[in-house]
Amino acid sequence: MTSLQSHFLLVTHPLQSHINPAFQLAERLLRAGAVVTLAATVSAYRRMVKGALPRGLTIATFSDGYDDGFTKLNGGSDDDYMTKFKQCGTKTLHELIDKRAREGSPVTCVVYTVLLSWVPAVARRFNVPSALLWIQPAALFDIYYYFLTGHCDVTENCGNDPSWSLELPGLPLKLKCCDLPSCLAPSNPHEFFLRAMEEQFEELERETNARILVNTFEALEADALKSIQKFRLVAVGPLLPSAFLLGGDPSDNSFGVDLFQRPSGCLEWLDTKSESSVIYVSFGSISVLSRRQMEEMARALLNSGQPFIWVVRANENICEDEEEKLSCMEELERRGLIVPWCSQLEVLSHPAVGCFVTHGGWNSSMESLAAGVPMVVFPQWSDQTTNAKLIEDLWKTGVKVDVTKEGIVESQELERCLEMAMESDEMRRNAKKWKELAVEASKDGGPSERNLRDFVMEVGFSIEGGTL
Repeated sequence: MTSLQSHFLLVTHPLQSHINPAFQLAERLLRAGAVVTLAATVSAYRRMVKGALPRGLTIATFSDGYDDGFTKLNGGSDDDYMTKFKQCGTKTLHELIDKRAREGSPVTCVVYTVLLSWVPAVARRFNVPSALLWIQPAALFDIYYYFLTGHCDVTENCGNDPSWSLELPGLPLKLKCCDLPSCLAPSNPHEFFLRAMEEQFEELERETNARILVNTFEALEADALKSIQKFRLVAVGPLLPSAFLLGGDPSDNSFGVDLFQRPSGCLEWLDTKSESSVIYVSFGSISVLSRRQMEEMARALLNSGQPFIWVVRANENICEDEEEKLSCMEELERRGLIVPWCSQLEVLSHPAVGCFVTHGGWNSSMESLAAGVPMVVFPQWSDQTTNAKLIEDLWKTGVKVDVTKEGIVESQELERCLEMAMESDEMRRNAKKWKELAVEASKDGGPSERNLRDFVMEVGFSIEGGTL
């Protein structure tokens, strides 16, 4: 009987927070000896820096119906986008898998990121197994499961009752309403996201052997990974470049590869600063701070007396538009470095960085944990509120900001948090501990590396005649 080399098709949502961990998983599968195709939407592919792709990885594009990119102006609501994505994506992904089969390199496993619950149905048409790549902590998977399968509920009173709290199996923390993912809160402004999660768990319930790969590591979330007996959650993280985790030359292209990279002078600037002296501020690729919040942040950075790197995306206008410029812009530019982009992994791994002010998205949180850098967490939405709780109260490597009733974090509060993150010996010890455990998980023979190899073997032999 002719054997087939394992061929993994990784299907990712076009958000950068989905593409980055999928890309790192692709690199690991390549090293395991598999054939790997990363399927990205046309709009995402156009944003990529093609030279950053590793040897052996094939990129295939498929349409989400918005090949020039989705905006509220050209596409309507988020619900409209999700509906069209499912319609167009189902058709074009079907064509892609069919094409690979006709070319003599049939797909033997499909791995997909969250918000793409329609992908397993396409895989089943070809009798191909599928696996979910969960790009948030295992704790978030547990929370969504308990809420979306009717095991618990959030009432309208939870946001008004200061004493309201909830304990869930596998989570050694009491969660208040403000600690829940934003789409589970009574004031949920993102109904489309909640519906997408409901569809995701309905799909997993239909699977007889649901495979769930989680971007975490066992030492970090041992209880959360085992909380739900119905599903087997497999830790394969941190899904970060191996050169970053295991040590390497920053000039090596495998160190901190970013598919959307642009030139930056941050590293040269950091080389001039003393150890653990620099505050690094970045809120990811989506979150946007209000003008008032930017002013509060600016005052806190100046009052801290520390040098800083502040990533302010070009569309936030505070550097070039005279009407939008911050009142203290000239002093900011003298005291720190304001850039529209930087290589975050390289910045976090630089010895001059002392703390990271972050929105608390899971990619950024995992990068900070793996780099051993304490955090000031300023959550905005989605999983960020829960991540902040875990970082502050469970892993104890950061502090979460307090927000006023108007939704503003005032400069005095930011100063308090910056001082804690920069000066707390406990946070620094814990950050060092989690860094060491993240490295241990990723080594050859480490828990995450073993888990991924077991997964490759399982799905490689699950198809008749298939082998790794």
